[in-house]
Amino acid sequence: MKTKRVLAVTATIALAAGLAACSNDGGGGGGTDGGNADGGAGASNCENTIPKPDLPVVTLWAWYPNMEDVADNFNEANDEVQVCWTNVGAGGPAYERIQTGVSAGSGLADVVMVEADRIPTFQIQGALVDLRDLGYEDVRDNFSEGAWQDVSVGDGIYGAPIDGGPMGMIYRTDIFEEYGITPPTTWEEFEAVARSTREAGGPFFASFAANQPAYVTALMYQTGAQPFTYSPDNEGEIEINLDDQRIKDMLDYWANLVSEDLVGTQDQFTPEYISGVIGGDYATYLSAAWAPGYLQGAGVGEGADAGVWATAPMPQWDTANPVAINWGGSAFAVTSQASDPELAAQVAFGVYADQASLDQGWQEQIIFPLNVNVLDSPEFLDYEVPFFNGQQANKDVYVPAANAYTGMVYTPIGQYYYSALTEQIAAINEGSITGSEAADRLQADVVAYAEEQGFTVVE
Repeated sequence: MKTKRVLAVTATIALAAGLAACSNDGGGGGGTDGGNADGGAGASNCENTIPKPDLPVVTLWAWYPNMEDVADNFNEANDEVQVCWTNVGAGGPAYERIQTGVSAGSGLADVVMVEADRIPTFQIQGALVDLRDLGYEDVRDNFSEGAWQDVSVGDGIYGAPIDGGPMGMIYRTDIFEEYGITPPTTWEEFEAVARSTREAGGPFFASFAANQPAYVTALMYQTGAQPFTYSPDNEGEIEINLDDQRIKDMLDYWANLVSEDLVGTQDQFTPEYISGVIGGDYATYLSAAWAPGYLQGAGVGEGADAGVWATAPMPQWDTANPVAINWGGSAFAVTSQASDPELAAQVAFGVYADQASLDQGWQEQIIFPLNVNVLDSPEFLDYEVPFFNGQQANKDVYVPAANAYTGMVYTPIGQYYYSALTEQIAAINEGSITGSEAADRLQADVVAYAEEQGFTVVE
């Protein structure tokens, strides 16, 4: 069957990406053995203390900086199961470690933290458990439909949502005041004030960085386009619409801003970029609700630029039909190697779900929680965010965006797509192609790759 061919080819590609982790794997296997397993996934390798050792143990890989506190909170409150937490790294190292376990058929923790856009890659390999019959209905109302959409593959639910990245426009009040700028509500206004600011000798108005394909994908969704449609129920079919006219128009818009030198093109998340942010090289930073924590961790807002930051809703193409978008977000997924999926699901749904952990997460700007019990709470809504000089940013920007967000469709070829999109954005920024040409090239590239992997592409 075509679906089996797709799975086999995708697993082969993923294995190649994960081989680099083998030397750091440490051996061993997962499972709820209460401490008899060896290696990185075993319950003998906990980085937290298990206070009730007579209970069954579920192993967990997660990278949040407060995970030890989160694990302690769960274990103290739970009399059915205990969690054994291990930090196997974040980003590439974590995914290489997960893929190594998937490819080997052993060595995975029972529960792993993954970003939402990675879920289909592991789901197609049979590595994740559908949670619909494992407690999903009990917690369904705790999250929005958009949050659930992001952790879905077709009709299946393959992750317990934790945090997200509803987007807004972070800006420097000192630059806005100097140049008489009111936060633009439309992209037309955004372009106009960007031009007037630069003509008056001001800084770049924003950044269009090639190394942020997830951000650009969010911009695609804001146009109303649907770049991908995918469900494993459709026998290996995938719909790809990266050359949608709305996507072309959006990319042409940013290509024009770049060509007129109104926005910068330097890679983000680099020391050079952060230095520019601190130094006032950019009037805005179009980013997500997690950005204040990231920026502060990089030294933004602590020196000469302290007290100058504020946030506003993202500009819209049509203010009569606004579209909320999201950048980032993580979930806890139960792996198919868990020896007791029901207990593992109890951990996935229950860890980082208690009030103490959630409060610590948002108050210390570690996460932007998606749990509606937090989003609807007066304490969260009325919180005067220190980074934004006391602005009630959650109420003003991020909670409305989170509530209005309807979700994205992620695909098993997402990482190749990100790489291909990065290449096309770089070409736009070099001035060698238009946005429309980039969309056409991106469509052809990703379609060809999907077909090579055994998918039937619908355009």
